[in-house]
Amino acid sequence: MEFLIFLIKRVLWSLLVLVGLSIVIFLIARVVPGDPARMALGPTATPDQVIELRQKLGLDQPLPQQYLSFVTGLSRGDLGRSLLTERPVNSDIQATFAATFELVLTTIIIAIAIGVPLGVAAARFKDKWPDNLVRLLAILSAVTPSFFLALLLQILAGYVLHILPTNGRMPIGIDFSADITGLMVVDGLLKGRLDIVFTALKYLLLPSLALAAATMGQVARITRSSMIDVSRQDYVEASRAFGVPEPIRVFKYMLRPSFVAPLTILGLEFASLIGNAFVVELVFSWPGMAAYGIRTILQKDLNAVMGVVMVSGVFFVTVNLLIDVLVGLVDPRVRIRGSRT
Repeated sequence: MEFLIFLIKRVLWSLLVLVGLSIVIFLIARVVPGDPARMALGPTATPDQVIELRQKLGLDQPLPQQYLSFVTGLSRGDLGRSLLTERPVNSDIQATFAATFELVLTTIIIAIAIGVPLGVAAARFKDKWPDNLVRLLAILSAVTPSFFLALLLQILAGYVLHILPTNGRMPIGIDFSADITGLMVVDGLLKGRLDIVFTALKYLLLPSLALAAATMGQVARITRSSMIDVSRQDYVEASRAFGVPEPIRVFKYMLRPSFVAPLTILGLEFASLIGNAFVVELVFSWPGMAAYGIRTILQKDLNAVMGVVMVSGVFFVTVNLLIDVLVGLVDPRVRIRGSRT
């Protein structure tokens, strides 16, 4: 019952956040100084062209009616038509979202696979050279801009060593369509095309490493701190006194309760990277939604910008809701507190 109350409250808060997000996006797009139609067409457009575009975008209607039309379209999955591509915005997002999602998912997997063991090792050898090395790597990964790391990896692996591809998602001319899930690796496995799986992984490796560095450092640092805090608990000391083998003590009694904080960070990073991966996508010519969003901003494509921001917001809220549920399942204290507030 407590978990159900906890879940209902989180869902209601998520819906409220989405409503607020839709209002903020709408107001920013409509109320900012300057005529959106004139900004989209440029200074050389004639007044008649501006009036025609304003009517096409519904900008000649009162603001409440414009917002109602916007929300009605959202409820139907209709995000309008892009001025950049002359296609429905939802079609453009569907065509680019899978590439960004696959890149970010690979990024999070790499961050977990490297960051968590580094954090465990740092906690296990606290104040010794492995701990100092992990902390140094965490600081370096946090302060290194992703675009610099992306360019560095691109130059070293692509142009100096010639071991990995540096542009795009797949080689030109490959006869394969990711029409099941949109994810190259997953669809390659589902269709039994191991050649596609290995090729897709090669193209994924460099951009996902560039994105994963900062997250990996945060995960390692927070895992280390959480593990050290948990190691001081009475039940951990008791397990040590009773002679419980160290691997069992570290991974069963220390890592699981310590993983709540890194899990929260991973959820936030996973959600935010959907919209913030544009720098790496542009460097590696990755055909994702983040890069598409930047192009629409530069072209002042009103419907497309609103669509990308709204989809990113929905994804962010959804992932955070799932993280809240997972944290509640891992740590019962969280859902008990959440059900009482």
